[in-house]
Amino acid sequence: MVERTDHPVRPARGREGPYHPGMDRAFDHLLTPRLVLRRFTTADVEAFARYRSMPEVARFQGWEAPFPLENAWSFVDWMVAHHPDEPGDWFQIAIALRGSPDAILGDCAFRPHKDEPRIADIGFTLDAAAQGHGYATEAIGELLRYLFEERGKHKVAADCDTRNDASWRLLERLGFVREGELRESFRDGEAWASEYLYGLQAADWRARNHTAP
Repeated sequence: MVERTDHPVRPARGREGPYHPGMDRAFDHLLTPRLVLRRFTTADVEAFARYRSMPEVARFQGWEAPFPLENAWSFVDWMVAHHPDEPGDWFQIAIALRGSPDAILGDCAFRPHKDEPRIADIGFTLDAAAQGHGYATEAIGELLRYLFEERGKHKVAADCDTRNDASWRLLERLGFVREGELRESFRDGEAWASEYLYGLQAADWRARNHTAP
């Protein structure tokens, strides 16, 4: 999911409003009523590999279980050394409870498009034991606020396996609009699978959250 390449930061075409190109070097953590969204550290490696190795967690994701520990080390080493909002690269953010910030529940991520960094893709993964408590909705809601308010994004996009009801319903609760379906667009074992395409524009997010541009 992480591309290990360096991309020059380019000014966005048609730049408007608060958008400011460049990495957010000040990023450290984000807070919600129950959660802290923070940088990964090397102390997170084993927990990260453990929940990504759960078959029910990996079911609709882009990796296969078990998730090798050496891959987790490589992933965290890369995250520790980089800043968010690098065009073309995924940046993963650890999710933890505010009362237990060292014990991660999962992660969320965003990737500014390489050629138009005011548009970003997002993704999220939660430990099986942390699912069903509204944590993903709370975390992604805060990630959207960060992307639209602090990073000046114009649009946030997401794709989702059509069989992953929990994920696409979460996106719709947060205001995402289903913009299309890629029918039988990838192989899942011996069968073909499809994915939904979702998008949320800054203006629509502000209207839902009564936030001024």
